Amino acid sequence: MFLESVAFILGTTLMYATPLLYAALGGTVSENAGVVNIGLEGMMTFGAFVGAAVGYFLQDAWLGFFAAGAAGGLLALLHAVACVTFKANQVVSGIALNFLGPGISLFCARLLFDGATQTLALPLDAKISRPLNGVFPQNGFWDMVLNQYATVYVGFFLVGVLWFVLYRTRLGLRLRAVGEHPRAADTLGIDVDRLKYLAVVVGGVLAGFGGAAMSVAVVSRFSATLICGQGFIALAAMIFGKWKPQGAAAACLLFGAAQGLVVFMGRADMQRLLPVPSQLLAMIPFILTLAILVGFVGKAVPPAADGVPYEKDAA
Repeated sequence: MFLESVAFILGTTLMYATPLLYAALGGTVSENAGVVNIGLEGMMTFGAFVGAAVGYFLQDAWLGFFAAGAAGGLLALLHAVACVTFKANQVVSGIALNFLGPGISLFCARLLFDGATQTLALPLDAKISRPLNGVFPQNGFWDMVLNQYATVYVGFFLVGVLWFVLYRTRLGLRLRAVGEHPRAADTLGIDVDRLKYLAVVVGGVLAGFGGAAMSVAVVSRFSATLICGQGFIALAAMIFGKWKPQGAAAACLLFGAAQGLVVFMGRADMQRLLPVPSQLLAMIPFILTLAILVGFVGKAVPPAADGVPYEKDAA
């Protein structure tokens, strides 16, 4: 019973940490290039809708997954135009995207699904596959922990890819230089605005993937409440992880564990043993988010030029 409970919590942790992971990696890319992106929630929501809608109409979850990335990238492009080209306030632009993403999603859902605020569910055989299904004995410890959707493994693979790009390639060095000292990077011939555009759009694509990881894998449909605070939790994970891919991944696992504990405590057998109101359980991930921000945000140091518009001709 104990091992089964541990396996259940670990497996649920991986499942719920993955959408946060994609979004946190997206924020990491963007902010390492000096552009604050608090619009991850809106990008995740729009990506979740597009992924579920494309997956349903084309009966292919992977096409939906990549379409979700394109949708997130499109919203991120608007953010880049506003913040990089027109030097708009990056926080205000991000807030606007957090309204725009859900608004467009619900509007399009009503148009495409006969006035409903959710998409129709993908058939089971059209969902994202589980690559390790059948590898381990059914309902055994490792089966419960590792028999995850492919999006989980793709997400953690991207942690390594992003770490390598940021810290072992010329492109990563230039991105971090733009986020730390854009004027010095400019004097060396680096196109600051182009790299900022690239980082913001890539960050949006990753956030869109995060939304799709919910809508075409975990839940298999989009609804108005599917993405409810995950983008902000991903931001907290990015800060807690000190703007590094590996740190963000560890923080996402922590938040995923909180959600796994919520699901575990909400099971019927646990409610009979230890009845806890569902409202209190639902608060746990957000209380943990606030506690971490209060405890660590002052100690985390962002890139020096993060959130500061770069004026090329400024003195």
